[in-house]
Amino acid sequence: MTAATAGPVRRRPRHRQALRLLVLVAIVAVVLYPLIWMLGTSVKSPAEIVNNIGLLPETFTPGNYVDGWTNFDVSFGRFFLNSAMVSLLTVVGNALSCLLAAYALGRLRFRLRSVWFAVMIGTLLLPGHVLIVPQYILFRSLGLVGGDWPYLPLLIPHFLATEAFFVFLMVQFMRGIPRELDEAAKIDGATPYGVFRHVILPLSRPALVTTAIFSFIWTWNDFFRQLVFLSTLQDYTVPVALTLFIDSTSQSAVGPMFAMSVLSLLPVFLFFLAFQRMLVEGINTSGLKG
Repeated sequence: MTAATAGPVRRRPRHRQALRLLVLVAIVAVVLYPLIWMLGTSVKSPAEIVNNIGLLPETFTPGNYVDGWTNFDVSFGRFFLNSAMVSLLTVVGNALSCLLAAYALGRLRFRLRSVWFAVMIGTLLLPGHVLIVPQYILFRSLGLVGGDWPYLPLLIPHFLATEAFFVFLMVQFMRGIPRELDEAAKIDGATPYGVFRHVILPLSRPALVTTAIFSFIWTWNDFFRQLVFLSTLQDYTVPVALTLFIDSTSQSAVGPMFAMSVLSLLPVFLFFLAFQRMLVEGINTSGLKG
């Protein structure tokens, strides 16, 4: 085939490129429309929220942000601090406990290892709503519900490697690490802890970053578990606090609610923006391909 005949074959028709671009723009518009509508609604007056369903407000009302921040006896900033504390501690708990559990299941040899791994995988089939009732009964019997530090029921499970998805992700990642590195470390006199500290831990950084990012995002957006275990206003997190803008008498502050909803998206967006490159790297190298 000559260069003259090869050129038209490689060149993509312009109408296909235009169609592909149009489809991508349509997808982006569909994805971003709810966010843009929420942002526009957050600066609308109460009457305009009901009558104007468009994206842009006719009357710019930035006071919704002030009203939402000071709407309760507790500043909304307190809810942000509560969510940040719970999310960050959850990240630490999942990263430490799931990494240790994955090291045991993926690198060490002991009796019934395959059985315990199968049981762990089987817990992925149980929805969280099924487990919430026995967990509540257990923590209540231990006196941890509504105690001096009411966040313990939300945090303790994450320090016990109960997130089977992250354990599985790390196990799959560790199976891709050559065992020759373990053998070389043992020849140098390393104990199983030394192998973990000097070989597995440094090489598991992509899987740890992936676990940290998803743990933060899922915990920040979690509503059901936090609603069940938190009962005091000053202990509420952001997702639970947003429900307070609509009370049982149908009196609602929709504008301030949307304003605080916009602010609640910022930590997740900034967290993802800061670690997006590490997230992609972690997914690509996490060993999920088997």
